[in-house]
Amino acid sequence: MKAVILAAGVASRLRPLTENTPKCLLKVNGKTLLERTLDNFIENGITDFLIVTGYLQNMIIDFVTANYPKLNIKFIENKDYSTTNNIYSLYLAESFAGGEDFILSDSDILFSKDIISALLTNNNPDVLAMNRHELGEEEIKIISDDECNVLEISKVCSIEKAVGESVGLEKFSKNYSKALFRELHQMIDNEGLSNVFYEKAFERLIPQGYIFKYLDTTDFFSMEIDTVEDYEKVKNLKI
Repeated sequence: MKAVILAAGVASRLRPLTENTPKCLLKVNGKTLLERTLDNFIENGITDFLIVTGYLQNMIIDFVTANYPKLNIKFIENKDYSTTNNIYSLYLAESFAGGEDFILSDSDILFSKDIISALLTNNNPDVLAMNRHELGEEEIKIISDDECNVLEISKVCSIEKAVGESVGLEKFSKNYSKALFRELHQMIDNEGLSNVFYEKAFERLIPQGYIFKYLDTTDFFSMEIDTVEDYEKVKNLKI
């Protein structure tokens, strides 16, 4: 199992905290978000990583190489990080993850290592973590059927019908991975859809028969750090 971590974005909503620091290097209780993410994977036996960088990428590379000198970590630069969204960063990961079993993680999530363990031990080959809480306009929301099959996943789907928020951690099988990168080529190379969320590709794959199950991980801590207010809530949190 491999892991892909997306860490290219500018994180403009976290300014001024991110004026001179990438979001993933912000510290929570003395430990960076990226360090916590890597450690969560390592503690679950995953040691093969790709980090997609962009904004202030040298700081990320220097931090990782200094703190994880023996870990198998590759880096790919999203040179267009200021004009593209996370779908393009994922697209760039094909040489590492295409046709492979892998877990995808956004780099701005503070989360328990138990979520990785739950994804890895879940019997479904393609599964994503979901958190139940009061939803608003900004969350990536999930609508499903009674068998936990994800039918819609986006910011704009119905709040009333949604079962919860996508945490930003997904486990892919080899079969799904092949289909995913094929769809990403169609979207980006042929349709110019480089500035949308990667969940758009998931939705387009549903009618083609490629469907995620959701895994309810509400009992495990997770929080996306999007704003200064978010960061203030967690910066001293002990998890």
